[in-house]
Amino acid sequence: MNHSIVVGLDGSTESTAAAHWAAREALLRDLPLNLVHAADWSSPLGVPATGTAAGREWAEALLRDSVDELRNMHAGLEVRAQSIDGRPAASLAIAAASATMLVLGSRRLGTLTGFVLGSVGMAVIRATEQPVILIRAHEEVLPHAAGRHTDRDMVVGVDIGGPCDEVLDFAFEEASRRGCTLRAVLTWTLPPLVGYGAAYDPSLHEQIADSMTVGLDDRLQPWRDTFPSVDVVALAPVGHAAEQLLAAGAEAGLVVVGRRIRQSPVGAHIGPVAHAVLHHSRAPVAVIAHR
Repeated sequence: MNHSIVVGLDGSTESTAAAHWAAREALLRDLPLNLVHAADWSSPLGVPATGTAAGREWAEALLRDSVDELRNMHAGLEVRAQSIDGRPAASLAIAAASATMLVLGSRRLGTLTGFVLGSVGMAVIRATEQPVILIRAHEEVLPHAAGRHTDRDMVVGVDIGGPCDEVLDFAFEEASRRGCTLRAVLTWTLPPLVGYGAAYDPSLHEQIADSMTVGLDDRLQPWRDTFPSVDVVALAPVGHAAEQLLAAGAEAGLVVVGRRIRQSPVGAHIGPVAHAVLHHSRAPVAVIAHR
């Protein structure tokens, strides 16, 4: 691993915001930043496409100007740049494989709140096991006064019924670097027979809520011990996981979700909760792959 932060750059406002977010993260971690522009300049027959020369010149100018801008705005930042000839999703996944994380921009969902995560972003998330961070355009204008990230809280989704050590590792380490509060969210639903009408049992509801809170506290304790400086708020609301994470992370500086590393005959899966959060979160989203 070359211990750099890679950001995909395509000239869009969102990718510019991603570059500035990645620059602050690189300074926070004392790592170099690697700007990557990937484009497939060949036709399906392997013949250079029309406008290839002009496209390459534009890409080189984009990288050159971006390097200058980032160095000027983020003092002390080490910035590298490379232009890759190849399919963007595959090229970014390869670049990310030897990096600490990959940062990508994502467009707004029309007049609604959320991401439009295109085929490239989805393919990259599926293809890499490194953390992938998705950034909205407005994050570029929200730097911390000290040049770091904004000092908003972080949110992490926790699953006490399955493995999520990698997710908690990332979340606690990042919260420790930022010096911000970490909100750990465990969601649950009532059993069908106690959730409606005359069958509703308030005492059982309270018992389950207490049990979930205790389970969440137990799950977090090893990380509380390892990161005593991190202010942790444990939340165990009842409801759909994606909805509760989106609500908790509405004003967050970063929402951290996990995805299981598993293959199927039709490729890797992101998972319904991570998928929903990716498409509808207002905040930046970190997707952490885990076994």
